[in-house]
Amino acid sequence: MSTLLLRLAAPLQAWGTESKFESRRTQREPSKSGVIGMLAAALGLRRDADLSELTALRFGVRVDREGEVIRDFHTAQAVKVVKAEKKAKKGKDEEPEKIGYVTSRYYLSDAVFLVGLESEDVAFLKKLEAALRTPCFPLFLGRRSCPPTLPLVLGLREKDLETALREEENQNQNARSIKRTRRYIRLDSMPDESEGAVVRDLPISFSPYKREFGYRRAKEIWLRDHVNTEESAEEHDAMAEL
Repeated sequence: MSTLLLRLAAPLQAWGTESKFESRRTQREPSKSGVIGMLAAALGLRRDADLSELTALRFGVRVDREGEVIRDFHTAQAVKVVKAEKKAKKGKDEEPEKIGYVTSRYYLSDAVFLVGLESEDVAFLKKLEAALRTPCFPLFLGRRSCPPTLPLVLGLREKDLETALREEENQNQNARSIKRTRRYIRLDSMPDESEGAVVRDLPISFSPYKREFGYRRAKEIWLRDHVNTEESAEEHDAMAEL
């Protein structure tokens, strides 16, 4: 069993699994659907491509720096559709009605994660590693406005997923935030395990005409207790990752 390790870090990330309408939220750690979307982009797959080979990978993430959730307001403008008969009555020269509305988008600021993808097919993991190093399409961490910082790919480990996530060195280089971060691992439960929560985070299709997601079971493993410290007054700098 082998595991491909990735380092996901950037000034901003966004991992939404339950976003609706004008509110676009984010989870506190990368979603499997979001990472598979990044892998599909690296491979050059189209949105209606078969994802079964990617979804079969066992997925796990370790939180090395939690980051902060921030909210950004977006003002959008839409043009109201006017039926043909109404348009004829109003006259051809009348301007179309425009509607403005505000959306809220949430991001993770200054977070660092270690992601693992486990498979018995080492050749497939090597293919993914090569694709991530020279991707067909631009890569982003959840949204197009969130490109990853380097290094993105840490390489293959001849270990199972949980062991690789436990033993890899901490990717957080900020000494003060190391003391404050509640480090934990969230990974796919084994098929014979009942432990873990059921989450709707398994992509079936990214087609814009029919996006589909299934369910997976994921469990948490806490690595150490949260440490309270008086040093939390340091200035937050999301751009420090650059």
